[in-house]
Amino acid sequence: MGELFATAARGALMGNRGRFHHADGTLGKRRFSTRRWICCVLSFKNRSARTVWGEGYTELFFHDEVTALAAGHRPCFECRRSDARAFMAAAGFDSVEPMDRALDQERRERQTKRTHPMRWGDLPAGAVALVDGVATAWSGASAFTWTKPGWRGVETPLAATSVEALTPPTTIRALVQGYCPDMRLC
Repeated sequence: MGELFATAARGALMGNRGRFHHADGTLGKRRFSTRRWICCVLSFKNRSARTVWGEGYTELFFHDEVTALAAGHRPCFECRRSDARAFMAAAGFDSVEPMDRALDQERRERQTKRTHPMRWGDLPAGAVALVDGVATAWSGASAFTWTKPGWRGVETPLAATSVEALTPPTTIRALVQGYCPDMRLC
């Protein structure tokens, strides 16, 4: 739902929403400073050694790409160029700016996480929805609920179950059209 928290679990990807921390490393009320929310690899061109929440932007970390996509991020065009191109094409966009505008409108309402009503059976593999108020991912074969250490397998909801998708519609479209995210669901 967009909360930030510290955990001993190691993330697979880094997220960037711009700089929204203060010089002393504390957070204000904002949780983004740009509409371009990207997810990056942890090491790229010797950039793995850095200061978290340094000068340039507030670094966030995601358990896997499914988590990052559900938060409203998309692959980075610098460090994940082939993934970013595949995502953009599968989402039906020819350029980045309109895609980022669409994602921005779909992922939040002011500072609140935006959800989208649908049926569980309509979720593609890699999408996340609230099922009875719990973030639940679909692998295409099994359901998993979110916990701070990672995903935990649960009983798959019935196809007709009404859910609130956390994954934005643009991303759901990309998943339906064949974009295959990194899923660390087990």
